[in-house]
Amino acid sequence: MEIKKVLFISQEVAPYVREGAMSTICRDLPQSMQEKGVEVRSFMPKYGLINERRNQLHEVIRLSGLNIIIDDTDHPLVIKVATLMPSRMQVYFIYNEDYFAHAPVHEFETVTSTDDNDERMIFYIRGVIETVCKLRWNPAIIQCNGWIAALAPLLMRKCYNDDPTFNDAKIVIGLFEDTLAAPLDEHLADKLVEAGVPQHMLKSIVGKQATEQDLMQFALDNCDGIMQCGVDVNPELMAMAEATGKPLLRYESNEQLIAAAPGFYQSLMD
Repeated sequence: MEIKKVLFISQEVAPYVREGAMSTICRDLPQSMQEKGVEVRSFMPKYGLINERRNQLHEVIRLSGLNIIIDDTDHPLVIKVATLMPSRMQVYFIYNEDYFAHAPVHEFETVTSTDDNDERMIFYIRGVIETVCKLRWNPAIIQCNGWIAALAPLLMRKCYNDDPTFNDAKIVIGLFEDTLAAPLDEHLADKLVEAGVPQHMLKSIVGKQATEQDLMQFALDNCDGIMQCGVDVNPELMAMAEATGKPLLRYESNEQLIAAAPGFYQSLMD
């Protein structure tokens, strides 16, 4: 089966945030796929440090306006978009003023406001999923990059399993060197149950502050393939990935990873 559409759910994308190992791959890999004729949708959070005027972000009114309920509170979803030149690849931004600063700041909200990272993560993932459903755009491959996207496979498989948008998609987890700044709120399990995740699937985090390892275990349990996206990925995460027995693309360099990605995606579809 030919791969026609790939969805990237990323924690950060260059040049909208500082150039780094994660942000660079999360720009270059989608760009490379688009250059090969694949239709790409790339998402990231609209952090407060992103200058909207300089980066020419504008709101997509037809996709905005949905309310996402988290912990019995409505949070309006705002979708913004920018075009990455010279590739002309569009990047979609998930925004809500409760979770992302309205005025410019100098650091990620995931670092300065760790107390609500659990809700920020749920809002971001559900925002992406709802937007893709609204676009009626059915991806063949979904790649989740960074801890903020780690629960996407679980939510797609267990909360949106009746939606044809994701029925035939293969999910890839990108493992990066970036780490979660602090453990998550101990009520994360309750908020995921509210979102529709079966309670029995969350036993490992009930009443505890979930760690990056907890999040990635959910990701690894519900994905189809794994991509090592850096040389210094936490050895514990690599051991967890290897223990799944699922297809694993190992990292040698950015160039090698990007060159090997299409074949890796195709192997999951065949």
